[in-house]
Amino acid sequence: MIKMYNTLNHKKEVFKSSGKQVKIYSCGPTVYWYQHIGNLRTYIFSDILRRVLEYNNFKVKHVINVTDVGHLTSNADEGEDKMENAVLREGKTAKEISNFYFKEFEKDLKKLNIEMPWKWTWASKNIKEQIDLIKKLEKKGFTYKLGDGIYFDSSKFKNYGKLAKLNIKGLEAGKRVEFSGKKNKTDFALWKFSKNPGERQQEWDSPWGIGFPGWHVECSAMSMKYLGNHFDIHTGGEDHVPVHHTNEIAQSESATGKKFVNYWLHGAFLLNKGKKISKSKGGLYTISELEKLGYPPVIFRYLVLLTHYRKPLNFSLKNLDAAKSSFNKIKRKILELKNEKHKGIDRTKVYETEFLKAINNDLNIPKALQVFLKVLNDFDFNVEKKLKLLEKFDTVLGLGINQLKKENTEIPLKIQKLINEREKLRKNKKWAEADVLREIILEKGFKLKDLPKGIKVEKV
Repeated sequence: MIKMYNTLNHKKEVFKSSGKQVKIYSCGPTVYWYQHIGNLRTYIFSDILRRVLEYNNFKVKHVINVTDVGHLTSNADEGEDKMENAVLREGKTAKEISNFYFKEFEKDLKKLNIEMPWKWTWASKNIKEQIDLIKKLEKKGFTYKLGDGIYFDSSKFKNYGKLAKLNIKGLEAGKRVEFSGKKNKTDFALWKFSKNPGERQQEWDSPWGIGFPGWHVECSAMSMKYLGNHFDIHTGGEDHVPVHHTNEIAQSESATGKKFVNYWLHGAFLLNKGKKISKSKGGLYTISELEKLGYPPVIFRYLVLLTHYRKPLNFSLKNLDAAKSSFNKIKRKILELKNEKHKGIDRTKVYETEFLKAINNDLNIPKALQVFLKVLNDFDFNVEKKLKLLEKFDTVLGLGINQLKKENTEIPLKIQKLINEREKLRKNKKWAEADVLREIILEKGFKLKDLPKGIKVEKV
């Protein structure tokens, strides 16, 4: 029995699939720039969700969209299209830009052991479906026309804002971007007109004029195209709740007359110094930048797993260092286990029950990691069965433990000099001074083992 916190009803609920396959739609990247680690935390969360469902023997049909048009800089209905801005910035075509940054995004997912979806769906390749959805809404009387586009009348949809618990009447000016002539503060664009047709790289003809789709309508049209008018789970970051996902529900259910999605799951922000990671606030690393600083992608994944997906995660290089040290200890112990042989007790069923209870309680991965570590450190547990169980748990955690290999330790010249100095001290029986050097070497990331054949040096 899996329990999930459903943002729609603001409580934890027992998950029930609507069919043989669990259908999931995840809001994907806007491919005008590299995805930063704040974005990637959200994809690790949706990856864990999928892995937990598969661990529970569900078949999963997962769709992620790629936004390559229509996402304005305001995230609402004003500002420039992020893709068109990128065209001006880089002097390339929109297609070249979107393809390049999508490929970079895919590389990051693979580095983080994130499973690929059943379907990537691109906004620019599904314009017909978006126009058809707007036509349905128009026919049912949910739209009106302004000078800059076709808008959805949110006052005509009952319970608008339920997902975010919006107090519509109490919304302050500025909480939603206002455009002259908008009927309601919460109304949003379905189709935007090109200011000067022919200038944009991405624009299409429509029954209302030349233009491009609104950001919100893209996800509704594409999710329903591939998963049906009603499906199981929709995921995204918590920043999607008050506007994007609220608008998706309104336009989808107005068009079909049916409930859109059963369970809405949202990941919390990655924070830097207590504030959301952003270009203006700092902490905006990419996976490639962390690699250059000496942090393999799996270390960032491990750091993310230490905090529940619905809780904010404070990111710092200091925290990442701690995660690196912890993961390297896990790695070292697993590699040592592969060379050990003793019978021991079979505690598989006990630990399996604990692990399943944790992951099925709203994806409590921090608790599941505790179980993983208990198994790893259980000296009396049969080694062969222990490794098999750890690998099974890793089908959820995605840390790649079955691919761990012993690395040849490259010893920097400065460290080697310290090791040589320590050896001289040991030969002169200056044990206390030698121990001080051992601790200094350890602080610099290298562990020494004094063996009969010589010194063994390991990275911490």
